[in-house]
Formats: sequence, structure tokens, C-alpha cells
Amino acid sequence: MADPTDPAPTCDVDGTCYCPLTGTIDTLSGKYAMQLISIVGAHESMRFAEIEDHLPTASTTTISARLAEFREVGLIERTQYDEIPPRVEYELTDEGRELRTRLEPLLEWAERTDARDAGSDGRTQEDGRA
Repeated sequence: MADPTDPAPTCDVDGTCYCPLTGTIDTLSGKYAMQLISIVGAHESMRFAEIEDHLPTASTTTISARLAEFREVGLIERTQYDEIPPRVEYELTDEGRELRTRLEPLLEWAERTDARDAGSDGRTQEDGRA
């Protein structure tokens, strides 16, 4: 429990209330975003085709966009190997692994309370959840 003598966190930045979660929520609210964090985090590293196999309803463009966003914010690392045929693998960074760990209770809560949107196309084929 928070210490009542601690000052309240500042919410006002230039007259606007600012929530420190805004950027994180924006990043995770993209289509298939949380699923990608879960899927990639469940494996040591993954190739693009393997990620596609786990998200059969996601377009290649959408997966590429999410992976690029995650690389930009430091959640996923992309490693390209100088081989023929070319090989590229994706894995979570330390920040990405921490985020996945923190998302697990939320996913468990959603499963327990059935808070998922039944019409969402972000479910995986195998079990219907992220």
C-alpha cells in the first residue's frame, strides 16, 4: 500500500493531464500487438514465417508493422544472418521480456473473467486466446 505521506504523482504537464502509460497503451493497442509479445516471448527466437503460423488471420503487412514498432521502442530485437537463403530471427529484448512478464497477470485475469472481446480477430487459432 502506498505511503499516505508521499506526495501524489504529478499529473499536470503544461496544463494537460499526462498518464505515463499512454505510450505503452498506444504501442500495445495495435492489432495483434499483445499476441506478438506473447508468441515471441514464448520462444527463444522466431523466424517471420513461424510468427505468421501462430497468427493465421494476421496479414504479413500487419505483422511487419508491429514488429517494426516493437523494434523502434526497444521491445523486440531483429537479427539478420548473412546466409543463403537469408535468415532473420526475432526475439524479445530485456524490456520486452519484462513487459511480457507484466502482461501475464492481465492475460490470466482476462481468461478467468472471460473479458476477451468474443468478436476479436486477435485470437490465435490453437486455443482462441493471445
